[in-house]
Amino acid sequence: MRIGIIFGGQSREREISFAGGRTVYDNLNKDIFTTVPIFVDSLGQFILLDWQYVYKGTIRDFYPPFEFLPESTHSFQVYIESLGTLSKAERDAIIQKVGKKIEPSDLKELIDFAFLALHGPYGEDGAIQGILDWNNIPYSGSGILPSAIGINKYIQKQLIAQANFQGPAFVTYSKTTWLKGDDTEALLQTFEKAVGFPFVVKAPSQGSSIGISVMNERSADKLKHALNRSFFLQEMTAEEWNQKSEHAKVKWVATLTDIRDGIGMPVNDVFNATTLYHPEALLRYLNQKLELEKNERVLLESLDNEEEIIIESFIKGQEFSCIVIQDEAGNPVALPPTGIVKGNDFFDYRSKYLPGMSRKITPIDIPAEQVEHIRNECCRLYTALQFNVYARIDGFISPEGTVFLNDPNTTSGMMPSSFFFHQAAEIGLNPSQFLTYIIRTSLQERIKDGKKSLHIKQLLSSLDEAISHQVNSTKKKIRIAVVMGGYSSERHISVESGRNIFEKLSSSSKYQPIPVFLTGSDEEHRLFILPINILLKDNADDIREKVINFKGHHPIIEQIAKETEAITKRYVNNAVKDPKEITYKDLSELADGVFIALHGRPGEDGSMQKELEKYHLPYNGSGIQSSQITINKFETNRILRENGISVANHRMVYKHEWISEGEDLLKEIESGFVYPIIAKPSDDGCSSAVKKIKNRDELRAYTRLMFGEEDIRESESSKVLGLKYNEEFPQKEYFLIEDLVSKGNSKHFLEVTGGLLTRYTAAGEVEYEIFEPSESLATGDVLSLEEKFLAGEGQNITPARYTSDKKQYEAVASEVRATLKKVAKILNIQGYARIDAFVRVFENNRSETIIIEVNSLPGMTPATCIFHQTAINGYKPYDFIDNILTFGIQREQKKTATI
Repeated sequence: MRIGIIFGGQSREREISFAGGRTVYDNLNKDIFTTVPIFVDSLGQFILLDWQYVYKGTIRDFYPPFEFLPESTHSFQVYIESLGTLSKAERDAIIQKVGKKIEPSDLKELIDFAFLALHGPYGEDGAIQGILDWNNIPYSGSGILPSAIGINKYIQKQLIAQANFQGPAFVTYSKTTWLKGDDTEALLQTFEKAVGFPFVVKAPSQGSSIGISVMNERSADKLKHALNRSFFLQEMTAEEWNQKSEHAKVKWVATLTDIRDGIGMPVNDVFNATTLYHPEALLRYLNQKLELEKNERVLLESLDNEEEIIIESFIKGQEFSCIVIQDEAGNPVALPPTGIVKGNDFFDYRSKYLPGMSRKITPIDIPAEQVEHIRNECCRLYTALQFNVYARIDGFISPEGTVFLNDPNTTSGMMPSSFFFHQAAEIGLNPSQFLTYIIRTSLQERIKDGKKSLHIKQLLSSLDEAISHQVNSTKKKIRIAVVMGGYSSERHISVESGRNIFEKLSSSSKYQPIPVFLTGSDEEHRLFILPINILLKDNADDIREKVINFKGHHPIIEQIAKETEAITKRYVNNAVKDPKEITYKDLSELADGVFIALHGRPGEDGSMQKELEKYHLPYNGSGIQSSQITINKFETNRILRENGISVANHRMVYKHEWISEGEDLLKEIESGFVYPIIAKPSDDGCSSAVKKIKNRDELRAYTRLMFGEEDIRESESSKVLGLKYNEEFPQKEYFLIEDLVSKGNSKHFLEVTGGLLTRYTAAGEVEYEIFEPSESLATGDVLSLEEKFLAGEGQNITPARYTSDKKQYEAVASEVRATLKKVAKILNIQGYARIDAFVRVFENNRSETIIIEVNSLPGMTPATCIFHQTAINGYKPYDFIDNILTFGIQREQKKTATI
């Protein structure tokens, strides 16, 4: 069956839609379905996307293509709407670079079923559902009416009240009234009188984390900011603008134009009826408009805005989210609701999508009768709003046990760790199986619609036959243990990498993946086989707690598993239900090979490789000796420098030095380095605690935190370094100081990251394939975890932009790849790896590549840029993983043959 995955779209949550669509594309069962990626751009154009672009980290990484972007001095990231008014020929030329333009009427020839991964307006509002109905294409999820209800929070609230559900008090407020100049102090009192205090200000037609503010302080200024945020307005006065530095002005514009946190582009100046499409044009406009007149101000309005917003009472209680599905008879069944523990007032974008930033507890930690009350209310609302197939219903339960349902959604996020998959795992369905369930149940619902249902019945019959064959198949597959977690500062990212590998292998016809969680210490590795529900827990710490303290299943989980037994039996055969601790010897009997998805220690230091080699278990990545070198950034740099490779000037800083020398140690460092400098752990992951240090206060703060003198969360040093909530900052006995590598006298300077793959030649020699490196753009001083691993964050340009001249480009690119290959050979890297570097390009197009570090087991999350690079060389992520595993198996076979 040909499944068209429709993703991207016009809403502010288009990046999460893009990432979710990629998850669906990768996880659909390859034995049953053929995937067809259909990207909808932010102008609403349908594009049959070339598969390589599915694996870009963000939409802006590939669309619009860089050759169509206007010059941007400040490297602003933009979508196609920032190119202004385009002719049909211009739009078509842009699309041809990434795929083929199609019309909705063409879909019937390309797909049998549409899987909708769109979010927000034009995706969850009935519009795309109507287009597909018109063209007689069955689709996933709810139909037109429930979708239209699901997107409009104002209509929802009216219907929820009419159906006798508890809900927060609310009023609406219009933009027209606001722009007339309402007194904010008076408004504050009006809203408090109407709905109480604190209260929430929200945009009614956006995603559940967009355009929302919590008013928990009686401040007129904060209310003004909250109202503007929900109306997608932004004010700037001449006085405020002219107090900013040039850097601060650029950063302000970049934040404003972000479609999630800012108002987005294009914008209109309300007072002057001027439309600005590109951030560079906006920056020039603000400089000209506000430079001279002290009393001047501008009010910017997004062209994608709200005319009326909602003010509602703040509900005190535990927040939850609950996925409701349908059983075999079409009756709603609520999966175990998840409780959300977060550090902010509400569950924002960062909390939702970056592992470790919040905790999801399933089922929510309240008495069983209250959990059942939530489930019953969610099912009742599902029926009342006439939802179909599945829905995500968010709400709160008060300390008194009252359930408030305030945000029903007909589409859920489809990231690997989203509620959508997280709760389905509690009844034993892995992502691939749950997606098959969604498609089958959607076909049943479309048959009920009574629109040309004979063809849909035939599709359903064929699908049932394919599912039955799959579940009852006795085909022997290669058993691969996917080991993830660990105890380093990047353990959460390791879980994301491991899950991604597990999911890629699960949907293949060649491999049978076995999820294994590693915890413990350097002295003792503890290994646990994971059931799917624990594999999809929120983060590594949550998984660790569940496996170490496992005492059986929660009664609510057992009850729901029984209620959904008929569903699970249709899609699953012989599922692991309980975690089980195993030894390395046990592992050798359970698996034919191992994929190590660990980052930092253990995994990248050779210790796990030692254990696996005892039992002749093939594994991915480099061998013991090479891993022991590359985990140590100082030693790696020393070896590379001795072999003629450029590296930054560096030195180690030890805790015993700090204890004995104190401030004198800082002076000694300053005598050999000039601020700003880079400080980072010498043997940890590639992003944790990597900081640009600009002065002695920051160096002192970094030293105190690294050596455990102060609490990471609530200390003065953490404030000096500007650590984010829940930011990982490992404590060590030593760390590394490096010169900040800069442009110098080069004409062009950029940071790149390059992947590689090895294979054996016919003669048995190791051959290196060096991929085209990606150019990494950081929004701050250094690349953050979010920019490296969170879908929709950061920007990686692949291939890197060394020069605009094509002939000169290849010469520079060849030099860079040659250096990376030389590094790989010097360090005896095998399997695959990622090498980070700075590149200077000089006037004569001579280049210099300065190595930053080597990652022998690079991140394999869905958003990581190594997949962008492999795509250029024709490898889909699964193909890349298959090649990595094949090399490891062949290496072990060669070793065994020589014994």
